[in-house]
Amino acid sequence: MESSIFLIQLLNGLQLGILLFLLSAGLTLTFGIMDFVNLAHGSLYMLGAFFCASLTLWSGSFIVGILLALPLAAAAGWLLEWLVVRHLYERDHLDHVLATFGLILCLDTLVHIGWGPAGIAIPLPDWLNGQVELLPGLLFPSFRLLIIATGIVAAAGLYWMVNHTRLGMLIRAGASNRTMVGALGIDIKTLFSGVFAIGAALAGLAGMLVAPITEASIGMGNDIIITAFVVIIIGGIGSMKGAFVAAILIGMIDTMGRSFLDDIFKLLMSTEAAETAAPAISAMLVYIMMAIILTFRPQGLFPPKTR
Repeated sequence: MESSIFLIQLLNGLQLGILLFLLSAGLTLTFGIMDFVNLAHGSLYMLGAFFCASLTLWSGSFIVGILLALPLAAAAGWLLEWLVVRHLYERDHLDHVLATFGLILCLDTLVHIGWGPAGIAIPLPDWLNGQVELLPGLLFPSFRLLIIATGIVAAAGLYWMVNHTRLGMLIRAGASNRTMVGALGIDIKTLFSGVFAIGAALAGLAGMLVAPITEASIGMGNDIIITAFVVIIIGGIGSMKGAFVAAILIGMIDTMGRSFLDDIFKLLMSTEAAETAAPAISAMLVYIMMAIILTFRPQGLFPPKTR
């Protein structure tokens, strides 16, 4: 029984890591490659959830809702880049932070106007609403397995795109020396617009996948964006491989800490003290890990070779 609980929490940690990767992968593209600090990346996560919720209720199919919402999330990212972000590339990071914090407020208000103050629950089809028996006596929700599978496919696709396609070559070249790439005849503005749209689609996909578990709600991306920045810092700014490894690592540590830390503390202190200390310590574990890793590897676990 205890081993089953451990395996379930292990899978829950993997699922959280996958969601963090989808969000932080887009942030890796915009921050690590384009050198743009986008605090509003979490708002794109929120927009993806609301697009998916509305389209799922309209079409009656969650899968159709995702397929229609993905290009909308990418289009929202492209529009945001065209209207605001491209005018900030040559500014310093403080201007990026101030401008994108303002975008958070604007996008939260627009969602409030468009969808109202209440959240929207997304219904799942029957085949995703059940459980799968992975091992004898080990049941796990079908939808959470879909999240894990989707994240693995997305990670493989991103790795292939960045390392084995012309677009990936241009992205890496633009990150290393955008002036030289522009001098070779590449439209760097169009390239960065495409990168921003891809990042928006990935953030939106993460929001679409988490919304059936929680719900689509205003400001849902404002808390998780901090953890996404932690992911790319631990993994190495600009490294897709680092973002994936760090996201899985953080998902595991966060889930396992919340699940088992109080039991460990009970071996060392009273039950009351353990139940008081464990939640506080588990909330700090991710940041403690970041501090330890950056002490020994300030560049992150897998810094990109081009930096």
